[in-house]
Amino acid sequence: MKKLIAAIAVVAGATFALAGCSGAGGGAAPSAAHVDLTFWHGYTEADGKVLDQIVDDFNKSQSQVTITTTTKTWAVIGDTLLPALSAKQGPDIVALPAENLPVYATKGAFVKLDDFYAAETTKAANLNPRAVDMVKVNGSYYGVPTGFVPLSVIYNKTLFAKAGITSFPTTWDEWLAAAKKLTLDPTGSGTPEQYGLALPDHATVGNGVWASLFYGNGGDIVTDNKSVVDSAANAETLKFWSDAVIKDHISPTGLDGVASDKLFSSGKAAMEVGGPWMAFVATDAKIDYGVAAIPAGPKAQAASAIGISAAVTTQADAAKQAGAEKFFDYLYSKDVATKWSLGSGWPPLRTDIPAADVASNPVVSALTAIAGTARPLLPGVANSVDVLAAVDEATQKSLAGGDPVALLSTSSGKVKSALAK
Repeated sequence: MKKLIAAIAVVAGATFALAGCSGAGGGAAPSAAHVDLTFWHGYTEADGKVLDQIVDDFNKSQSQVTITTTTKTWAVIGDTLLPALSAKQGPDIVALPAENLPVYATKGAFVKLDDFYAAETTKAANLNPRAVDMVKVNGSYYGVPTGFVPLSVIYNKTLFAKAGITSFPTTWDEWLAAAKKLTLDPTGSGTPEQYGLALPDHATVGNGVWASLFYGNGGDIVTDNKSVVDSAANAETLKFWSDAVIKDHISPTGLDGVASDKLFSSGKAAMEVGGPWMAFVATDAKIDYGVAAIPAGPKAQAASAIGISAAVTTQADAAKQAGAEKFFDYLYSKDVATKWSLGSGWPPLRTDIPAADVASNPVVSALTAIAGTARPLLPGVANSVDVLAAVDEATQKSLAGGDPVALLSTSSGKVKSALAK
C-alpha cells in the first residue's frame, strides 16, 4: 500500500465531457435486467487478491449484477481515468486515493450517491462517519470509503527496553521526554548515532504527519474551505517540534517520508509516525516493533487518516448505478467488511466491528482500537496538492531554523490562493 502514497494523480489540467451524464440528479433506480460492471482499482498486492475474491463472491451471491475487476497502479488510474471516460471506455466503478476524489467530482466524472446514504435499508449507517466525510464534496456524497487508516507511531521495542522505557507515551510531553532519552550522542558531536524519533519536515506519509500534530493542539489547515493554517495554535505546535529537533536533536532535519522510513528500518531511529505497511518493513528488517496511537497534544488525541474511496463514474447509467450500490451494500455487510479489513490490513470501515474481531492480525487490531480518533485530510478540497505544498514549505523551513509565525503567515496566503482556484 505504500505505492498509494507516491501516486498523486495529475488531473488538474484535464477536462471531461459531460454530455449524456446521468448522475447529476437523484438516486439510481433498480433494474430487473442483468447488468455488467467494470471496476478499476489499485490494490496491486495481497489486498488486491482479497478484493477480487470478494467481488467474485458477490457475483456468485446473486444473479442481477456481474462485476469484472481490472487492477492498475494508482498512478496509472490517475493518468488514464479521465481520458478513458471521455472516450466512453472507462470503468463504471473506480477506487482511488481519497484526496483525488474531490478533483474528479468537481470535473463531473462521478455521480452523486446521496441516495445510497439516505436509504433506510443501506448499511452505510454503520460506517465510520469520518471515513464517510472524505467522500463528501460541496454537500453531496460522490463515493464510498474502501479504506480509512489513522497514522500511528511504530516503535522499536528493543531500543525502548534498553532505554528503560516500559510503556509507550500518551502525551506530547511524555513523547518528547522519551525521544530525548532514546537519542544517543555519546561523542557530543551534535549528530546522534541514534535518534529518538524520525520526524519528517516535508513530503510526509500521506502528507498527514503535520496535520496530525496541528490537530493535537487544536489547530487545522482548512476549515469551511478557508485557510486556518496561520493560527496561534499551529504556530505553537510548529515551535514545539522545531525546538525538539533543533535544540534537542531528537530527529535529523531535512527528512522526507521515505528517508524517515529508512532511518527507522535501519534501527537508527526508535520511533516513526507511519502507516500500516511499516509493520511489514519492520518485520523485514527484523525489528521487534509495537504500534501505538500518536500521543495526545495539549488539546486532543488525533491523527490524520489515509483513505481510499470508490466512486461510480458518469459512464454508468441508472441500472449500473443501482448495481454498484448493491455491491457496496454487500461490501459493508459485517462478515465481508471484516474479511476485507483483515485482507487489506486496514481497520474495519464499520464502527460495530470491534478490535477483538480482527485480533488474528495484531496490527489491524491495534489500528482498529485507535481508528475513532482519525480525521480525513482536507476532505472536499479539490486543490489539496497545492495546499499541502504550502504547508510543507513552512514546516521544512521552520525545522531549519525559520520563524514559525512568519512562515505560517506566508503559507496561509498560498493556501488561500490554492483554495480560490
